[in-house]
Amino acid sequence: MKRFVVLFMLVFAAVSGFAQTTLTLEDAVLNGRKYYPQGLIMPQWIPETDTYSHVTDGYQSLVVVDAKSGEESRRITAGEINETLEGVEVFGRRPNSDRTEVSIRGTWMLNWLDENTLYFTEKGTLYTYDIANKTTSAQYTMAAGHSNLHLSSQLNAAYTVGNNVFVNWLGEESTVQVTKHEDPDVVAGQAIARSEFGITEGLFWNNEGDAVAFYEKNESAVANYPLLDISTTPGSLNEIKYPMAGQGSEYARVGVYHKGKKSPIYLDTDGVEHDQYLTNLSWSPDGKTILLAIVNRAQNHYDVVAFNTKNGKRGATLLSVSNDKWAEPEHPAYWVSNKEFIWLTERDGYMNLYLHTTKGGLVQQLTSNDFEATGILGRDKSGDILFTATGEDPRESHLFSVSLKGKQRQLTTESGTHNSTVQEGGSYFIDSYSSIDVPSKTELRSTAGKVLRELASASDPFEGTNIRKPTLSSITGPDGSTLYTRTYLPFDFDPAKKYPVLVYVYGGPHAQMVTNRWNGGGPFWMNEFANRGYIVFTLDNRGSAHRGTDFEQQIHRQLGTVEMEDQLAGVAYLKSLPYVDGERIAVHGWSYGGFMTASLMLRQPGTFKVGVAGGPVTDWKYYEVMYGERYMDRPEENEEGYAENRLHNHVENLEGELLLIHGTVDNVVVMQHNLSLVKSFIEAGVQMDFFPYPMHQHNVRGKDRLHLMTKVLDYVEDGFEE
Repeated sequence: MKRFVVLFMLVFAAVSGFAQTTLTLEDAVLNGRKYYPQGLIMPQWIPETDTYSHVTDGYQSLVVVDAKSGEESRRITAGEINETLEGVEVFGRRPNSDRTEVSIRGTWMLNWLDENTLYFTEKGTLYTYDIANKTTSAQYTMAAGHSNLHLSSQLNAAYTVGNNVFVNWLGEESTVQVTKHEDPDVVAGQAIARSEFGITEGLFWNNEGDAVAFYEKNESAVANYPLLDISTTPGSLNEIKYPMAGQGSEYARVGVYHKGKKSPIYLDTDGVEHDQYLTNLSWSPDGKTILLAIVNRAQNHYDVVAFNTKNGKRGATLLSVSNDKWAEPEHPAYWVSNKEFIWLTERDGYMNLYLHTTKGGLVQQLTSNDFEATGILGRDKSGDILFTATGEDPRESHLFSVSLKGKQRQLTTESGTHNSTVQEGGSYFIDSYSSIDVPSKTELRSTAGKVLRELASASDPFEGTNIRKPTLSSITGPDGSTLYTRTYLPFDFDPAKKYPVLVYVYGGPHAQMVTNRWNGGGPFWMNEFANRGYIVFTLDNRGSAHRGTDFEQQIHRQLGTVEMEDQLAGVAYLKSLPYVDGERIAVHGWSYGGFMTASLMLRQPGTFKVGVAGGPVTDWKYYEVMYGERYMDRPEENEEGYAENRLHNHVENLEGELLLIHGTVDNVVVMQHNLSLVKSFIEAGVQMDFFPYPMHQHNVRGKDRLHLMTKVLDYVEDGFEE
């Protein structure tokens, strides 16, 4: 009998192993969602209540839960909302019978106005749904062709059509055109400064919802840059504004439109320096003041200035920050009251919180951490500030609180990357986190940090597959700093064998590749490529994010130099491992990672057998003003640095196989980078490979991404075989 049981177990194990799910490249690139652990879907707190909602039933239901009891109080389905949409007239102009159905899928497709009302936009119309009466009402329809929609808390809408700002007021049918610019060089209501300095949008409502501020830029001094559109016959040129380093930049200002006024007023932002950047706009709670960071073009100094929102007059400079390398404001002021605000700055080497007064004085430095704060989420019921920060391990993210007296508490202590949804002014937050060992866990916690209830816990999506989770580690860099690494090994890894390696690199500022989250923060194609018999390795070098200014600013005026030193330390570490084939190491990266890939191939010849550089910067004078001059200064101020890091000057050094890839309508790293580099290779008589992706921008998205990753990985494999 015992022999039979043993035999059965062996046969079962063999069958189970044979039935194991195999990760394919198509799955990894196009269907990776099924390998992501499932947590609580789209939680959001309902304003001024102790209840929250989340999505369930395959995105078909919105469930309302009482935080104190944990009991479900309501369930709202997409079906019942869609039923109410039938026949709804939009201001008598058209019924809804032919309109597509509303969906809960996506990012906050259904939002809470209050505990009895949901709102959503569909085909340009804003609707409200009365939960008690189960009725839907159309509130207004926005102008055709609208984009950049920004709603006030009262559901007034500000948006852009073309280069102008428009507004719709709740309960009013008419649409107000705020700006009437006919000059194509003048753009209102959109993000400025090419989305640098933490800028993500161009419209900002005050708390009362009766005034909206907006960025406006005049790009007449910025050169036009042609992008070829091959979808027309004949091909046509789409010209964009692209300010290259050392050349003309945009002139920015801020407008404010008050309800009932005929036209906006503009803040008096013109100072000593016309050539400047405006960023981190914030309204005071009473709407009387706007704070604005004004950055000089050299980006080594900025002032935070108060402006009167009624007449636009410039007030006091409330604080100033200077740095001999760069001073970059990234977060708007967080207002504590009409007279006090919190400003985040790295003036002491790490991003910390400082309490300031509108009279221009520093009240107190609230945090003095040797790690980076990353943002403010709100306040708890006692008035303490809730903010996110890395904590002691820069690969993680946690929630902290700090009182206005500087007493700090860490509210999440479990190792990993935490994403907190905070009840504003309340007692609770929903904490979702993962780590290299925890797929996903969601908990309800008090703002004192106590775990009140587990809301979701995902099983391991790799169970029963051939996917091995990566390992996180670290090495010591050339300057003695700790450099964090992530390594993917084949599922059937045998330490007695020798494996080739693909080094995936980014390496630039404002980015971090190695994080303590599920799958190490890496894409699933890395797992798939590892299973082909390769090791996939990534190292975050000096210059990367969340390590403080001493670590990040070493790249100043010499992009690519210290980064390469650290990447070579990573290669030396790899070669020290008994299971690494040191003669077969490849490197691949995109954007800044493309620059790093090409730099390593050309400036460190012989280190890598194969390189694939996607969308690379090849000459920093071809890159945009805001980013390029921050890190490299102007070309005429740093001729040696620009020359040293110009890849065209190193083409004769190439050893091994190099593939350059570029989207033909890339509006971030324009294709001039790669085409000019290819020309230099040709002139030097050096062979390399080039592959364009027609009509793709800075990366290759959609179904074509499978073609891209097939091209990249096949090229690496073929290069190893030569």
